[in-house]
Parts: sequence; C-alpha cells; structure tokens
Amino acid sequence: MAKPRILFMGTPAFALPALRVLHEQNYPLVGVVSQPDRPKGRGLKEVAPPVKILAQEFGLPVYQPQKVKDPSFMELLDLLKPEMIVVAAFGQILPKAVIEYPPLKCLNIHPSLLPKYRGAAPLNWQIINGETKTGVTIMLMDEGMDSGDILLQEETDLGAKETFGDLHDRLAQLGAILLIKTIEQITAGTAQRKQQDTSGVTFAPLLKKETGKINWNDKASVIVNLIQGLSPSPAAYTSLDGFALKIFSAVAQPCKIDQSPGTIGAVNTEGLSVAASDGYVILKDVQLAGKKRMLIADFLRGYHLKPETVLQ
Repeated sequence: MAKPRILFMGTPAFALPALRVLHEQNYPLVGVVSQPDRPKGRGLKEVAPPVKILAQEFGLPVYQPQKVKDPSFMELLDLLKPEMIVVAAFGQILPKAVIEYPPLKCLNIHPSLLPKYRGAAPLNWQIINGETKTGVTIMLMDEGMDSGDILLQEETDLGAKETFGDLHDRLAQLGAILLIKTIEQITAGTAQRKQQDTSGVTFAPLLKKETGKINWNDKASVIVNLIQGLSPSPAAYTSLDGFALKIFSAVAQPCKIDQSPGTIGAVNTEGLSVAASDGYVILKDVQLAGKKRMLIADFLRGYHLKPETVLQ
C-alpha cells in the first residue's frame, strides 16, 4: 500500500519531532492544523505556535481553526481528503465526525503507558508521582479522553534526575519513532489493536497554579519530585520574604533535623538547605520574582538571607 495522505494536527514543541519525521520520510502531508496564534509576553504580541512555524518552513499549508467542531472544519476535510489524521498535543477535543472521517483512522501520540496517566499533563504527573517507568503510546482516537485502543506502546526508564523538560524532549523523539512504526504496520495490514484495561486507569489532570506550591511539611523526596516535574515550566515555587521564589533544581538529603519545615539551614555555594519533614531539600537553581533565573551561588551573592528564615 502507498504511503497514506496525512493531515497532521499539533500545536506545541512536543509535536515537532513527529511532524519532522513525517516530512523527512516523504509522507504526503495534505496540511497541518494548529491552534490559533496567541498573545504572549508583556507586550501581548501574537505568537505563532511551534508547529505552525515548522510547517511553514517545510512549505506545508497551515490551518488554524478557532474550533474544529465548527462545520467549516468538516468542509476543510472534504477538500483535503486525508486518509489518516495524526494528532500530537493538538489542544482541542475532536468531535466524532472528525475522528471517524479518515478511512485509516485517527492516531494520537500520548506520552504515558496508557491506561495510566490519561489527560492533559502526563509528563508532569509521572515525575511528580515518582514513577520509575514511563513510555509512549500510539492509540486510535475515540470520543473519550485518551481511552482509545492501543496500537503500539514502548516502555522506558524514567531517570531519577529527569525533569519535565528532559522527559518532554525524550518522549517527543520516541513518539515520532513509534508513530512511523505504527503507520508502517497499518499500511502493511499487520497492525493489532488492544483495548485498554479499564481497571488500570489513572489520570493526569491539567496543572493549576497551586499545583506548584511547595509544602515543606512533605518528605524531601516528594518536594524534589514536584520541583523536577514542573521544571523548567511552570516551575514549583515557595515564598521568600513575601516574594515568589521559583525552584528549578534541587536534591533530597534525608536526615534527622531539629528545624521546622521550611526553615533555611546551611547556606553555601553548593546549595541552600531547606528543612522538610524528614531531612533537607538542597536548592540548586532558583529565580526570585522580578529577577533572572540563576544558580544558587549567584543568587546568594546578591541576596542577603537572614538566619532561620522560613520559606512559606
């Protein structure tokens, strides 16, 4: 079977490796659908999503519907006639009519070992929850939230020091490789679909601002997982002298302590020790509100910490 005509739907950087590999392997891309440009930064200047920028570099037609459930999007599908739709972090829920349109189905790249971590933020929550295994799933889309049949899945170790940023980039690449394998199986007629085991379903809900607030009464390892799971963005945070302090990197040091949780202990160029419930969290990389992100040694040169300061 010839390579199928593919409509690609994606928005953020996670989708870039998949779009790139489809283009490099000469799959006929009939178009790329991305979210509309959004105002960003202090000047609220409209910024194009990463997928749109790459698609334009490749000379591909780009479509940015406000809502894919509008009838005009079905008219676009009739015009483009895709045989397959590939979705990677698109950002809108697809209606049944869109999912069922292509004869070779609608595929989705999901960065978790489904049925675990269905939802909007699987990368973050896997790290926050201290998982040691992760992976990518290529699934057939249905009307549910990440509930469709699994076509291919690959497991990989989740490193103890991996941040959200690290895992994002690694699983985006793995997802692109797995996508090509899946499409090749579909076109060869050898693809096998497997229903998800509903007894193993867990969820990865959208992150809220309060998700990132550090509770110093937690164990040191729990706090470090939170920091790594939100680094570099949106970043875990605490309050120092009334100012928000984002924390991007830290290590746990379990030990007996005689300080209240949140109290600053040893201060040196190696790190800033903060008491947790079962030891210390050693802060390595921080950003105070209104300042640049910096290593702790640079931060301490410009900020005088009072003894026994308590982070809130």
